[in-house]
Amino acid sequence: MNVQLLTVTEDEGEQRLDKWLRRRFPYLTQGAVEKLCRTGQLRVDKGRVKASDRVTPGQTVRVPPLPPEGPPPEPRPQGISAADAKMIQQAVLFRDEHLIVLNKPAGLPSQGGSGQGDRHVDGLAEALKFGYKDKPKLVHRLDKDTSGVLMLARTDRVARALSEALRHRAARKIYWAVVAGVPYPRQGSIKFGLEKAPGRGRGGEGEKMLCVHPAKMADHPDAKRAHTDYFTLWFLGTRLSWMALEPVTGRTHQLRAHMAEIGHPILGDGKYGGGASENLGDGWGSGAGGDLSKKLHLHARSLTIEHPITKKPMTFTAPLPDHMSRTWKLLDWKEDDVPADPFEVIR
Repeated sequence: MNVQLLTVTEDEGEQRLDKWLRRRFPYLTQGAVEKLCRTGQLRVDKGRVKASDRVTPGQTVRVPPLPPEGPPPEPRPQGISAADAKMIQQAVLFRDEHLIVLNKPAGLPSQGGSGQGDRHVDGLAEALKFGYKDKPKLVHRLDKDTSGVLMLARTDRVARALSEALRHRAARKIYWAVVAGVPYPRQGSIKFGLEKAPGRGRGGEGEKMLCVHPAKMADHPDAKRAHTDYFTLWFLGTRLSWMALEPVTGRTHQLRAHMAEIGHPILGDGKYGGGASENLGDGWGSGAGGDLSKKLHLHARSLTIEHPITKKPMTFTAPLPDHMSRTWKLLDWKEDDVPADPFEVIR
């Protein structure tokens, strides 16, 4: 590859040089960019620059010859297979020098724990350093079988800021789910408290959350208040509904327990939905049968939060996992036919 003279476009706007360059050449590591700047090979309007300098529309960036495939990849972290490293890197929806946002695959735990094994996002984060010394840190979690938007912080400062935002509900999460039956009313709130019931395993595996009526919270000192808003986006007769769910609080298994409590368990949720024989949702129960996948149909669709450093509002949206995409196709549901944020529409 020869020397390239590239112009920063209006669409790209003002941004850091290293960020701009790595968007143009995704295979470049942060270390490689800094070396190009340090040796004077990378220049802006013929002048020497640092990786942290900002470029603006109209400026010309001189990019030296780069190998066709880019520099050699970083060594694969010990204990992580090449397939897993590729999988977790391909799950990245967004990254900058402060945070990484993933579309977590269904079936992959967020962290290790009882019965979870040693293959989880926190462990695979070693493959998400992208030139940094330390691996990024989880700031929240998703259930193993729930897919979708998951944030990691690249520095301790950002981890504290994101954790604070989540703790004070300065972030909005919208989940998509398929549930048995059609809720009535079609939109509303669920405010049952949640109390942990121990699991049957030796180490407490298989624990469930029990719902407690708001009027009986005083009788259950271990129960925590929980609040879920729901909105029915589409439905198939009286059998199935496509739901948008917004957890106002963030309790363990909150969405799954709340939907089951009002008689509309999430499709594929054997823990809270029971079997089809329970006649939930006109006999469909948590397993709809037919050609629909038996996997859990719960997906963290979007997350809106203020960037911890730039303070700009950002919304991250995760595509549906394969098993839910197949359900949408089978039922002829179109993602573009519903509002991205139905709760904003009704507020």
